[in-house]
Formats: sequence, C-alpha cells, structure tokens
Amino acid sequence: MADIQTVLEKEFKNADFLLDIQKIRNILDANNGARIRTWLSICSRCGLCAESCFVYLSNDQDPKLSPAYKFKHTLGQIYRLKGKVDRTFLEKCYEIAWLQCTLCKRCSMDCPFGIDIATMIAISRNICHSQGIRPKSLAEFSENCRKAGNHMGIPVEELIDTCDWMAEETEDEFRGVEIPVDKPNATFMYTINPREPVYYPQDISNAAIIFAAAQESWTIPSFGWDCTNLPMFAGDSKLAGQQVRNVYKKAKELGVEKVLITECGHAYRSLAFEGPYLAEYAGGKPPVEIVHYVKLIYDYLKQGRIKIDPQKKIKEPVTYQDPCNVSRNGGLWEEARKIIPYIAEDFRDMAPNRDRNHCCGGGGGVMPMGPDYKAARMASGRIKAEQIKATGAKIVIAPCHNCFDQINDLSEEYELGAKALSLKEVIVESMLIPDHISKY
Repeated sequence: MADIQTVLEKEFKNADFLLDIQKIRNILDANNGARIRTWLSICSRCGLCAESCFVYLSNDQDPKLSPAYKFKHTLGQIYRLKGKVDRTFLEKCYEIAWLQCTLCKRCSMDCPFGIDIATMIAISRNICHSQGIRPKSLAEFSENCRKAGNHMGIPVEELIDTCDWMAEETEDEFRGVEIPVDKPNATFMYTINPREPVYYPQDISNAAIIFAAAQESWTIPSFGWDCTNLPMFAGDSKLAGQQVRNVYKKAKELGVEKVLITECGHAYRSLAFEGPYLAEYAGGKPPVEIVHYVKLIYDYLKQGRIKIDPQKKIKEPVTYQDPCNVSRNGGLWEEARKIIPYIAEDFRDMAPNRDRNHCCGGGGGVMPMGPDYKAARMASGRIKAEQIKATGAKIVIAPCHNCFDQINDLSEEYELGAKALSLKEVIVESMLIPDHISKY
C-alpha cells in the first residue's frame, strides 16, 4: 500500500482518545447471530479469497492484504477480545476497513464456505464509527445528510434553481424539455447523486433530454433525492437507515410507480438491497420498485423509445466498467452489454468481466474521503488500470460516479490515454432527435 501514516496522523491528531467499550459490545451483541459466528469460525485460511481482491493484487500480493487476514484482524479480534480493545487497535481497523477494502464482495464469490467478508468489514466500520474513528470527510458529509437530507447540504431552493437552469440550457438545441420537481403520480421519481447539481449539472439536463425523447413521466423530488447514502459507507447505520426512509417516504407521498436511480452503484445497493434492512422494513423489500439507470436505458433502446443515429456510434475502441454495486451486487451486467452494440462499433471487454470484474478502487466511500487518500487509491487501482490498458480502449463506459472519477484519475496516473463517459452523455450525443423535441 502507499505510505499513509502521515495521512492517518493528520486524520486523528485531535481525536478523543476515550473509548466507550459498552457501545462496542452493543454492536457485537446486535450482530451476534449464527451467521456471523459461523463465518468467524469456519474460515480455513485456504487463501482462495486472496486472488479475488484487487487491493491484494495491486500491492505486491502482500498476505496481510488478503480478505481472510483483514476480517480476522478486525472483527475477528474484536469478538475474541469481547470488545475490550484500545484506540491503537481501532485505528489499525480503520486503515483496513476503509483503505484496504471497498466492500465490493468479490472475495465472497471465491470462498468455498460462502463467507461474506464485506459484511464483517462493514460491522468493523460501524464499531470504529461508534468511537469517532471514521474518515473526517465522510463524517462531514453525514452531518450534511442529517441537517439537509443530502451529503452536499444543498437546500431545496438551490436544487430547484439548478433544475430550472439546466432546463433552460437545453433550449438552444431542444424544445419542450422540462425538469419537473415534485410532480405527483409520475412513473419515475428520479433520484440523483449530490455531485450532479454541484459538479455535473449537465448530467441532470442530459437525463431530462432522454426522458423527453422517450416521452417519459418523471419527476425529481425536492427532498429524498440523494440516493447515494454515504452514511452507509461511513459506518453510521442509523443515519443510513434514515436516508433510505427519506427516499421511500417521498416516493409514497408523490404516488410514483418506481424510484429511478442515476448512474450510481452505491445508491442501487443502498435502496434496492441493503436499504430495506437499514430502514427496518419488514421482509427486506423496498415499498416501491427500484430501477437503475442501466436497466432503463436498455429498456428504452430495446423498445425503440430512443434510437441511435448509426453515423454517431462511437468509432474508437470502447470497454465497459462493471460497477461492483450495479453488476456483481446488482445483477445488471448483461443488460449493460446489450446496450453497447447500440452505441459502439468496437467493443473490447475487460478480462475478467461481468460479476467477476474488479472494483475500480474508488468505491466503498474512499473516493469522497478526499485528496489525502488519492495516493492509496491510485496504488490499489493498479489492477484496474492494467485491465483497461489490456483492452486498448480509448473510452470506458462507466455508469457510476465513483468509477467515472476513479477511471479518469487512473488514466492520468498510469498514462492509459482513455477517458470515462457516462451512459447519459453517450446517449444524448448519439441519439436520433425525435420530432417532438427537435428545433430543426
């Protein structure tokens, strides 16, 4: 791993050194079911999980970076010591839980016993968080969620202003493109990543253009629109549950048929799969159907609701980044590959791919942890850079903001000569403009 000792000293220099052992024991007791006890006891240290881990592969195959070592020396040790640990130990757990694991779950596919190491690392994050040992930036983003319902702390008026501005930006090329806010009884309630209104507002206008072309009934909610759920990756389970409830509650208030998620992996994992448990919904099922943007685009193309201009298909070599929480943990790897022939002429898949593809290295909360951690992020992303380089691709379709930013960083770091593009950007640039929104 890249040397991060100075970064960790900076992170914790003003931290409170008193621990609340009872809080740790409460978390252990809450997770002390047969599943966790079995996982902790049956690991045979066979090493099969090691080759599945991109951090291990990218950092000289250090045995201490194998998934088995990581969970044994975090949650395993905490259980063995019955929660009676010191701060030095928890700071080491912090390094493992946030910098050596993105909770991508690839290792679970290779474990002969089906041990879900990511779940145990997530519990370690919960324990660290309970003692104030957590990434400062994620803690700040969580506080924004607590106060404003979104991790950028964007007020309602600013979101509406951004939506109005982006709708106006489309008027030179298209007609009738609207970005409705709090429209009742729409088919889709479109939830977004707070990075979009702040850093990528064109992502919202691109979505609106595609919706207009497809003649879709949709809306953005004025609250409950942040689908990313950074508190889940900060280790704040209680607040993570509240973020999920915000989305579900608003969907029911507006009477929409489905919740649509922007090109974000964490959001899909949160709202469709883990969120119902975090929000304490009976049966672990969301109260409204959750749809990811990859699935929506595939459906639009398959149904002919949007059409691609053959002359505008991408001519350069293209590959596809399977976001962990869209493909491996979301099951949408085939839908993604059915989109590619519509938009690109020269597709070159990574190896391995689909549910076996490696994490980009920017997930699990590490991307928003900030520039201090970039060196470690670049080091762990080496295996992804090698995957991309082997394809010879110049464009990487990346339907996830973390993947998008990480791949562009990796391209610069490793001189790949490739750039990441979102599906929205590609579709808007290449689709046939239907008469009902054409200005020409």
